[in-house]
Amino acid sequence: MARPVSVPRGKSDYLSWLITGPLVGLTILFAMPAVIHRRPLLAPLPETLLFLAMFVAADAVSLNIDVRRHALIIALTEIPIILSLYYLPPLTLLVIRAVARLIAQLRQGAPPVKLAFNVSNALAGIAVASLIVTYFGPLDRTPRTWLVLFVAALSTNLVTVVSVVGVISLIQGGASLRRMLRTATPGVLVGSINGAVGLLVLITIQRSPWAILLLAGLAGAGIVIYRAYAQSLRQHRSLSEIYDLTRAVSETQNDATLADVLLVRTRDLLAAEWATLWLPAQGRFPETLLSARVDDTALTDLSATPEALRRRAAESGETVAAGPKLGDEEQLRAALRETGTKDAIVVPLRSGGAVIGTLEVAERLGGSTTSFRVEDVQLLETVAIHASAAVENSRLVDRLRFDAHHDALTGLPNRRRMLNALEQAVKVRAPGEVVAVLQFDVSGLREVNESLGYAAGDELLAEVARRLREAAPAAALVARLGSDEFVVMLRAQGTDATVGLAGELRQALQEPMEIGALQLDVDSAVGIAVHPDHGADPGILLQRADVATHVAKSMSPPVQLFNLGLESRSSRRLGLAGDLRKALDNGDITVCFQPKVSFRNRRLIGVECLARWEGSAHGSVSPEDFVAVAEHTGQMGRLTEVVLREGLRRCREWSQAGRPLNVAVNLSPRTLTDPEFPDWVGGLLEEYSVSPEQLTLEMAESSVIAGTDRPLPILRRLNEMGVRLSVDDFGTGYSSLSYLRRLPVHEVKIDRAFIQGMATDPDDLAIVRAVVDLSRHFGLSVVAEGVESELTLSLLEEVGCDIGQGFLFSRPLSYDRLEAWFAAQTEPEPTPAGEVRRLRAVP
Repeated sequence: MARPVSVPRGKSDYLSWLITGPLVGLTILFAMPAVIHRRPLLAPLPETLLFLAMFVAADAVSLNIDVRRHALIIALTEIPIILSLYYLPPLTLLVIRAVARLIAQLRQGAPPVKLAFNVSNALAGIAVASLIVTYFGPLDRTPRTWLVLFVAALSTNLVTVVSVVGVISLIQGGASLRRMLRTATPGVLVGSINGAVGLLVLITIQRSPWAILLLAGLAGAGIVIYRAYAQSLRQHRSLSEIYDLTRAVSETQNDATLADVLLVRTRDLLAAEWATLWLPAQGRFPETLLSARVDDTALTDLSATPEALRRRAAESGETVAAGPKLGDEEQLRAALRETGTKDAIVVPLRSGGAVIGTLEVAERLGGSTTSFRVEDVQLLETVAIHASAAVENSRLVDRLRFDAHHDALTGLPNRRRMLNALEQAVKVRAPGEVVAVLQFDVSGLREVNESLGYAAGDELLAEVARRLREAAPAAALVARLGSDEFVVMLRAQGTDATVGLAGELRQALQEPMEIGALQLDVDSAVGIAVHPDHGADPGILLQRADVATHVAKSMSPPVQLFNLGLESRSSRRLGLAGDLRKALDNGDITVCFQPKVSFRNRRLIGVECLARWEGSAHGSVSPEDFVAVAEHTGQMGRLTEVVLREGLRRCREWSQAGRPLNVAVNLSPRTLTDPEFPDWVGGLLEEYSVSPEQLTLEMAESSVIAGTDRPLPILRRLNEMGVRLSVDDFGTGYSSLSYLRRLPVHEVKIDRAFIQGMATDPDDLAIVRAVVDLSRHFGLSVVAEGVESELTLSLLEEVGCDIGQGFLFSRPLSYDRLEAWFAAQTEPEPTPAGEVRRLRAVP
């Protein structure tokens, strides 16, 4: 006999009575005619007890098949039904069937509503069968009797199917014909087989009552073989399902799909109502709690597993199981009762010796009559081994994917991630909206690394990343592109709003940063490129933002919006790199000289040597462009050599002609860290027979007054040789006079921006006056660059400046034009040291 015996819980407690009541009425209605027409009413006691034992045994021997919330139980009850219909009166049969079913339900611990339903269901089936036998009786040993008994036994199965389908229809809102047929077909098929076996048993007993002993022995052996086969079948099915589960899990590519596949298949494998995956927070992975429930179409963040079981499994690293057939610890049973859970199994997921989470199942399907067994614990532990590996592999892939798109130090997206995000951002844009790229170049990182160490530099970068994340709009993407380069990508209402935001973000970075026990002032240059004005390709936008950033470094404030003029200049510099090497090889780099005049007596005391590149394929190349190219291509040493050799050669010629002049040559910051440079300069001075006092080496303020002591050894060696040292462009960088005092320098050159503004700006005049006074206090000469007017000249004389150079005296001139200028603008004046030249043009 095949019958669904599990009635859904909840509202089924009262809806089932809508079926149980009619079943009782059906039993009375159909049983009465059979009882009245078949005599006697009761069978002898031995016979009654024999058939009662047969029914009890038939109910006990069964094969359970779980289908969602229902358990399909295949029993052999048709065999005793056929025998009892033939041998027993209807009333005795009803009593025996009721007692046998009552015993079976009590043994299974069925609740009252389920007990009443199943007992009424069995009695209704017996009543219908008895009525069929009574109506088509009397019974004899002919095939007609066999057919009547077979139909009667099968009718009990049909009554059961109809009643259970009725309950399901009430609870779930109706059942389709297809579902009814699917539910009834297994029962009818199994019932027909059992009915046929029952008829064979009846015919055998009719031939000889002693055959019952042989049949009993055969039935016992069959039951043993059947159970062994059933167990083997279950094991085979479990292995197949585990194989399918592990294969599906291994093919999963991401965390979301992994949880879905793992939980749904685990739930089906163990016939559980709930399957739950719990992963505690670990690093950047948040806590995860996902469950697959039978009635839900998607995963939920709920769980039927008691927290006490999960906590014990996570802490102990051992499997924790609780239920009617699993353990007897009162604490676990109490936890189940508190949550209303029937049974649960919690298996820890392991990675090496650490517990990384738990895999859980709860509420075995089949109602209160079924629960998890020890075999289910072992099965879930097997699944957990594969689940642990899958979770770790998934997290490893996720970490590798994250590392491939993020910076390891700051955790910010890297260039690849920024390019991908920018590519998506430019595809969709609202009217009037721009996609802005803001590139920040942090200044001073090299000095921090050199003076405080790379750990301090890393801490500085991490603080910059944190401030940008906090100050940038919530929808902005902050990324780190390189060593000291950060990018903020966002949508803005226009270019003006973008420039304003760039200033705000830069201001946020200017707040003092605490690095260890020190407070550092950090500045940055910002370059801006926007879509669609400056392009749609992500690579082009980043490149143009980078071009704007380089230009911004020389601006005040250092914030620059890209324009096409900047790109043409940058592209031109790129094209100059190869031609500069050829120009140095072919002698195309020339040297011009700009006179330096003493304010005290208008004497020409020297010249500054300046490199020029004229007549190339690029036309006239500005020094700013080719010097920058030389710095970035490693050709600065050769360029310095060309200028220094030409200056020393001319210095020797002027000395030999009886009009000695000092020469000044600019140095790059990189030269000041070359330990071989002083020896090389000494060799050139000796080669050209020039006194060291006649050579002045000029260094940009930023390269010697930047808080680092690296240039000091080189400067001291040059000073010991007798070479004069000058700080160029003073006032544009750190302007640290206290640090300047430590340097072995001889003069300070005030930047032209202050000199040209002192005639109209009182602040510039005050700065120049302060620099002159302090420089005199330190015993340094002061040179003013950019002297272009008589008023400026008068003010410089008033504040006590020593030397000047600028267009008021002369522009940079080639050697031939300088000789002509000497003749036209100066007049000789004999001195004990030789002839010197005094200016005529400037009174």
